[in-house]
Amino acid sequence: MRLLPRVLAALRSPVVRLGFLVVALALAVVYVVRDADAIAAAWARLDPATVLLALVLSLGNVALSGASWRAVLGDLGSRLGWRAAARVFFVGQLGRYIPGTVFQFVAQAELARDYGVPRRRTASALVVALLVSMTTALLLVTGVLPVALAGRGDGTGAELTGWAWTGWLRWLTPLLLVLLVPRVLNPLLGVLLRVARRDPLEHPVTWRGLLAAALWALASWGAVGLQVFVLASAVGGGELGPGRLLALSLGGYALAWAVGFLVVFAPAGAGAREVALAALVGLGTGSGGAAVVVLASRVLLTLADVLLALGALLTARGALARVRAAAAADDPAADGPAPAP
Repeated sequence: MRLLPRVLAALRSPVVRLGFLVVALALAVVYVVRDADAIAAAWARLDPATVLLALVLSLGNVALSGASWRAVLGDLGSRLGWRAAARVFFVGQLGRYIPGTVFQFVAQAELARDYGVPRRRTASALVVALLVSMTTALLLVTGVLPVALAGRGDGTGAELTGWAWTGWLRWLTPLLLVLLVPRVLNPLLGVLLRVARRDPLEHPVTWRGLLAAALWALASWGAVGLQVFVLASAVGGGELGPGRLLALSLGGYALAWAVGFLVVFAPAGAGAREVALAALVGLGTGSGGAAVVVLASRVLLTLADVLLALGALLTARGALARVRAAAAADDPAADGPAPAP
């Protein structure tokens, strides 16, 4: 029974935190370079302007995901500034590259604790933000992907067969929408906290917070969908027609992310997400073009994760120092070694 407090105490050690950062960064690099030859070949088919635009959209995707999480955390009672929220979310997000989703939860909970946010609130915010992401992703899949698969609207060809099975997702989306109703979601979070032997949340989730998180999440999906569209257009997806290719990119990536998210033991959904995305994008670009899109998208999103995490570490130190100074002024006995990033 004493094991969990000891583990959490160890996680506040500067050495342990630095070790987490090094391991997460190393695994993120391995995640990319394991296919170095294929990535190099893919890169040769893309011009610098396409790569730069796709990188900007990748940064937008990750940043907007962080804004969605911040909206939920603020709704639960902890309104972190943008710099503080960036440090917690972007650095903690590197835990996705360590197999098992628990590392992202633990890392964000410990980083947020530096700003006085209870662990249960941070963990609850991540659960709600992921639920919002899954729901908005499936809304895109069921609302946008059929346009590409059926070929409606631009007269570019016959129906793209073999994906009728995605129709069952229209039955899952209403269930997720019901789970996001505050009268359902708040009791569910209460049960989860009781199972984890944690105190209940001080502030319930509200419609206002959920709507803000959903809008940020949809913007995030829009950014990454455009990233896939830009890459697919550069490698020969134009034959499908721009409207249909855009629908395929938006809905296809959302579906691929949902598939990858369910494979919890793979770092950042590695493998499963790429297979699903390649199968869908290949409908418009062919298998060779799809391989280029998938590999380039993986590299750019990983680079965005790393760049934003490093940027957050460099820019958030002032905000963290002010929080520590205020805490020390309130409780002079609380002085002690400051945790590392």
